[in-house]
Amino acid sequence: MPQPLLIIGSYLSPYVRKALVMLELKGVAYRIDPIVPFYGNDQFAQLSPLRQVPVLLDGELVLNDSSVICQYLEERYPEPRLYPQAIAARARARWLEEYADSRMGQVVIWQLFNQLVIGRAVWAREPDQALLEKTYQHDLPEIFDYLEAQLPVSGAVLGELSIADIAIASFMRNAQFARYQLDATRWPKLAAFVEATLGLPGFAKLGVFERVAARTPIAQQCQALREAGAPISDLSYGRAEPVRGPMSH
Repeated sequence: MPQPLLIIGSYLSPYVRKALVMLELKGVAYRIDPIVPFYGNDQFAQLSPLRQVPVLLDGELVLNDSSVICQYLEERYPEPRLYPQAIAARARARWLEEYADSRMGQVVIWQLFNQLVIGRAVWAREPDQALLEKTYQHDLPEIFDYLEAQLPVSGAVLGELSIADIAIASFMRNAQFARYQLDATRWPKLAAFVEATLGLPGFAKLGVFERVAARTPIAQQCQALREAGAPISDLSYGRAEPVRGPMSH
């Protein structure tokens, strides 16, 4: 009997969340080593030379980068389809995924979540208030204006659930964990999209474990998640003290 896939990475990472939602929606068995990447050991650094998550282990195969991993999962487990069949729609879905990974990653993760959550939890560092002000007043509204223009009044971005929905919603979830309150009067389509997408079974199931991770000190997260029923791997690539990676901000 084949071994379940292994995903390395924290439940609170939007990049990890993308891959996990794909696995959940496709009904693929997996285990997770829910480490924060700063706490990866030397073996983790060999698997992930940029010290980033997620990492996917499928037997002898090691894959990095959430977009590469999600494309692999789509090709290996094609049902249900999560990349549009039509060429133009598939290209647009990939663009929106890239927009989420790059622009939303920069602003929502490094300028918001990193300042308010990661910096405090990992490095005991207080937020840069000037950067937060720029994030709240300029960068987040710019992103939300763009997304509002891309979204339909209701339903999935491209008419059927796809990687575009998964990617955008994954980053909006981190904005919520940073206690950002989206203005539903200014961005009504985005607010409706976030509520509907994060309410889907895959996201909702993961939300249980995300909340456990969010309220538990890093050193105790693995045990707390195991007790909550998360599919925790017996093998971990974690270490006790954090170390910065080559791509750290």
